[in-house]
Amino acid sequence: MDTLDRGAVEKAYARWAPVYDIVFGKVFERGRKASIEAAERVGGRILEVGVGTGISLPDYARSNRLVGIDISAPMLKRAKDRVAEHRLTNVEALAVMDAKHLAVPDASFDVVVAQYVITAVPDPEATLDEFVRVLKPGGEIVLVNHLGAESGFRRAFEQGFSPLARRLGWSPEFPWARLTRWAERDGVRLIERRPMPPLGHFALIRFGKAG
Repeated sequence: MDTLDRGAVEKAYARWAPVYDIVFGKVFERGRKASIEAAERVGGRILEVGVGTGISLPDYARSNRLVGIDISAPMLKRAKDRVAEHRLTNVEALAVMDAKHLAVPDASFDVVVAQYVITAVPDPEATLDEFVRVLKPGGEIVLVNHLGAESGFRRAFEQGFSPLARRLGWSPEFPWARLTRWAERDGVRLIERRPMPPLGHFALIRFGKAG
C-alpha cells in the first residue's frame, strides 16, 4: 500500500535541495562510496535513481557511462551545475523522472543504483519492478537503504517518528521482509546484504537479474 504522497516528496526535497549536501553529505558518505564500488564491479552503463544534487557523480570512474534521474527539479539543477563544474563528460543525461515510470527502453543499463530512495517512493515494489525492466540480463540493482527494526526500542522509536519522517519525504519503517517478498515474486536473486553506517541502521543490498 502506498504510504507516501508524490507531491509531498517533491516538496520535501525541494526544501532540502539548498542544504542537502551540508546536512547529509558526510552522514551518508560511506553508503554512497560503497554503492559506487559495488556498481563498478559490474561497470558499463549505470543508471542512478534519485541522483539528487549529483554528489556521487564525480566519484565514479570516467570509464562508466552515467544517467541520473530525480523527481526534484531543484535537486537536479544542482546536479547539472556539478556536472559542468567537474566536466563530467561521462554523464550522458540528467532528467526529471518518476522512478516508478522510467522513460527509458527495456534492458538499457548494466547497473541500477538507488541510494536512500526506496523508502522515499510511494510504491517501492513497482519502482523495483521498473529497475528490473531497464536492467540488462546479468545486471545488478544496488541499493543503500534504511531498514526498519523488527523489534525492540528502535522499532518503537521508528513508529513514533513515522509521521514526521513522512513530512520529510521518507518512511522509517520499511522492513527487510518486504524486499525479500518482492525478490521472490520478481525472480531476482539476492547477492549481498551488509550493514552500513550510521550505527548499522542502513544496509547495502545487491540484487542480480538472471542472465
